[in-house]
Amino acid sequence: MRAAKGRAIIAVTAVLTLAACGDDTPSLMNLRSGQGPDEFAIVPPKPLQMPESLAELPEPTLGGSNRADPQPFDEAIVALGGNPATAGGIPAGDGALYSHAARFGVEAGIRSTLASEDLEWRRDNNGRILERLFNVNVYYKAYRKQRLDQQAELARWRALGLKTPSAPPRKDGEE
Repeated sequence: MRAAKGRAIIAVTAVLTLAACGDDTPSLMNLRSGQGPDEFAIVPPKPLQMPESLAELPEPTLGGSNRADPQPFDEAIVALGGNPATAGGIPAGDGALYSHAARFGVEAGIRSTLASEDLEWRRDNNGRILERLFNVNVYYKAYRKQRLDQQAELARWRALGLKTPSAPPRKDGEE
């Protein structure tokens, strides 16, 4: 009896000792939560090149760009097979599409307007106190009235006689 009691005390002590070692968050499971290593903070510049003539060089400007500076947008366009010189405008082949889409007018600051309206909507639909306290995701509840019913939309298009791809089947408990 006395030996069993001693083993129980040793087992409880071992469990408590091991539990005391695990008081902080496991770092291997949260790799993206911290800053990355310094090696990835440095972007190697392009090698310097000497032009054919020094007269080709533009006048230096304070805060201006350098020919050896990285141009991530242009480099992404080239990587995707495009031409950075033609980027930024509406291609000639898409002119009719753009004019049809913009026939009722185009608001210049639509992205900032939409972002501010969405922020206001999310603040108004932030969830109850306990949902905020326990960090419950209320995204789907906040946007419930704005979501598209895939099955009803699929049925509507098929009733019009149009060919449509299939939608994912309804999940259990889905409206």
